[in-house]
Amino acid sequence: MSHAIRRVGELALDETTVTALRAVLRTTADEVVQAIIDEVPSYANALSGRMGGTIRRAVRTALGHYLDLASGNATGGDAGDAAYELGRGEVRDGRSMDALLSAYRVGARVAWRCLAAGAVPAGLPAAEVAKFAELTFAYIDELSAVSAAGHADELAARGRAHERHLEQLARDLLAGASPDVLRASAQQARWQPPESLTAVLLPAAQARPAYRMLNPNTLVLDDLPDATGVLLVPDADRSHLLRQLTERTAVVGPARPWIRASASYARAVRARSLSSDIRDTEDHLPELMLSADADAFADLRARALAPLQTLPVATARRLEETLRAWLLHQGRRDEMAAELFVHPQTVRYRMSQLRELFPELASPHRVLELTLAVGLRDS
Repeated sequence: MSHAIRRVGELALDETTVTALRAVLRTTADEVVQAIIDEVPSYANALSGRMGGTIRRAVRTALGHYLDLASGNATGGDAGDAAYELGRGEVRDGRSMDALLSAYRVGARVAWRCLAAGAVPAGLPAAEVAKFAELTFAYIDELSAVSAAGHADELAARGRAHERHLEQLARDLLAGASPDVLRASAQQARWQPPESLTAVLLPAAQARPAYRMLNPNTLVLDDLPDATGVLLVPDADRSHLLRQLTERTAVVGPARPWIRASASYARAVRARSLSSDIRDTEDHLPELMLSADADAFADLRARALAPLQTLPVATARRLEETLRAWLLHQGRRDEMAAELFVHPQTVRYRMSQLRELFPELASPHRVLELTLAVGLRDS
């Protein structure tokens, strides 16, 4: 890409003036660099040693190209390209464009003073001196504009690269990559790992708006299958997070160590598959536990309640309700009767039936199986 400097070509200096100006290029470059060091704090240490020599040569090159342009002997492309790369380099060195623009302003002032001191004794007419001044500052303005473009392009490129690295880190976390892979991915993304991550599942269209309300270290993906988005929120205050998501269609998984964020994500996905009404997975742990292996739960329920299968449907249902109340109230007959809306004598009669059907009804193993079997009967 060529970044030509054109406007200076409007001025044509005679050979005598150009020769006089070239004679002061080295001292002009040295004075420009020294003034920048003295007046722009960001460059106080950056222009010393080898870097200082490099910058001095760059300043001399820029001034030389300016004189080539002013004498009609160059296009200015090299100077423009150098200015563009200078802007990009400032980003890599961690300096803002404000610092570079300040350096340009200082450099323009000092360069004009030195060049004018060489042009006037060379016999440049007064009218041309004024034009010379205008075009000198125009040249510096063009250089600074090209540097600003380079600075902006480098920031944009780095921003896109950083965002891609963060997205890759989020994908690695959801995929349950190994700790070594995750640490390397986090380092590449310049992301400081927290103690924990909490996965939040929500519609893709809501992911970015919700992300902007949360910890800036939150990771976000909004291009998962089924128009799903996910947020991985670091070290979340759970109650506060739930309040922040009140207006969102979100499912919040548990907090997990950051390298185990996939477990939080998996639970949120499973909760969403159970019901669209679940928001906080911590409020639905029994359902989530028993739904982790649906076939195993079905087998357990069929085996534990097999004695009821020989009875009429209505009778089996009444006894199952009684069994559930017995387990819930630990055999307290009056509380069971109140829940079932029947007389305590009815409870006694049904319990006698159940003890015949389940000879080991009170054994700990049988109690555990029956509790799991009837606990989520309506889920």
